[in-house]
Amino acid sequence: MTGRLVMLLIGLAALAVGAPPRAAAYSHLAVALNGSTTSVTWEQTRVRWFASSTAVPGVSLQQFQSTLERAFGTWEAVPSASIAFQFVGFTSAAPFEDDSLSVLGFQDHPELERVLGATTFVVDRFTGELLESDVFFNATFPWSVSPGGEAGRFDLESVALHEIGHFVGLGHSAIGETEPRPDGGRRVLGSGAVMFPISFGRGNTADRVLQPDDIAGVSDLYPDGDFRDRTGIARGRVLRAGQPVLGAHVVAFHLRTRELIAAFSIGAGGDFRIAGLTAGPHVIRVEPLDDADVDSFFADPGIDTDFRVTYYDRLYVAPAGGAGPRIDVTVRPK
Repeated sequence: MTGRLVMLLIGLAALAVGAPPRAAAYSHLAVALNGSTTSVTWEQTRVRWFASSTAVPGVSLQQFQSTLERAFGTWEAVPSASIAFQFVGFTSAAPFEDDSLSVLGFQDHPELERVLGATTFVVDRFTGELLESDVFFNATFPWSVSPGGEAGRFDLESVALHEIGHFVGLGHSAIGETEPRPDGGRRVLGSGAVMFPISFGRGNTADRVLQPDDIAGVSDLYPDGDFRDRTGIARGRVLRAGQPVLGAHVVAFHLRTRELIAAFSIGAGGDFRIAGLTAGPHVIRVEPLDDADVDSFFADPGIDTDFRVTYYDRLYVAPAGGAGPRIDVTVRPK
């Protein structure tokens, strides 16, 4: 008999974001099963989804469907990932109902004044298999489906691309740079991942394109073709005074391709694992989570942010088809 476990993830924010489920290494969503952490994934090769029949000003039902299909298609087009999707039709069912339907739609949530969208999951508590995933877009905000974006409105395709990343099992990426806003929250200065938890802002369409971190993340969850054979893994621990550091952001920078792919140090040992790396030399950088709220990434207490940015003192060579040597990166207090 299937045990159903409902989890809630606050997805993309205009200024700030709420708390996700437990994050696993390499920005995967995970649940604790039988004493270990297991990534949540879809088992079927083609995931069925419905669109809610609730429209909002500026977005017709047909525009809503076609925009979502483009966003789903962007994830499906990743050549190293095997995930695929099928639009089933419109439904009067609303997102967040435990009804065995994966529904994406608009809902009015003025109390969530900084949240653009959110994703929920129904997970088999014994296997970690995704059984249902719903997405809501906050109708309190003005939305645009214009090809070039629209001043004063949030780009639906960009936000949908982020939420569909959660839909397939990805957590938030910390590859981005922000600054505090005078009225609260943070302004995005730059982002290296669609899965960064804060939106660029109204009128911006930059997040319609997946970045290397997003591509590596979905490919690691749903590997296809020769992905495992041609990419490598960096692994190790983050330590301070000989003790493990929980929640450090570990970034691998490829010297030739300039790709940024990252993970977090997790677990009792402060371990990190960064998969999907292009084979070759990388610079390893370890930094505290200070460009978004810690609870945008972890529901766990005890995340350490009181240390300096640190570089591993040698180049890390990721081998094709396997993992490189385990390394220790020692950080110092601020």
